[in-house]
Amino acid sequence: MTKLDIANNVYDKLGLSKRECSDIVDRFFDVIKETLSKDEDVKISGLGKFTVKKKHARRGRNPQTGEELEIKGRKVLLFRLS
Repeated sequence: MTKLDIANNVYDKLGLSKRECSDIVDRFFDVIKETLSKDEDVKISGLGKFTVKKKHARRGRNPQTGEELEIKGRKVLLFRLS
């Protein structure tokens, strides 16, 4: 399902203009992105929970050459279905 599909479903349920429904869906996802960028969790009842996990730097290797290298620390997004 895409954002357009979600906007069309909102249009069918609420009867607002397609432009307004698209704006509502875009703003909804913007709020989620902003919240996650602040390292806060987003929990949507009946759907699930989005969390940001920090992964530490670690040693790894290139499987083709066997050369060891340093994998930088990063943040990853996790979703757990409720």
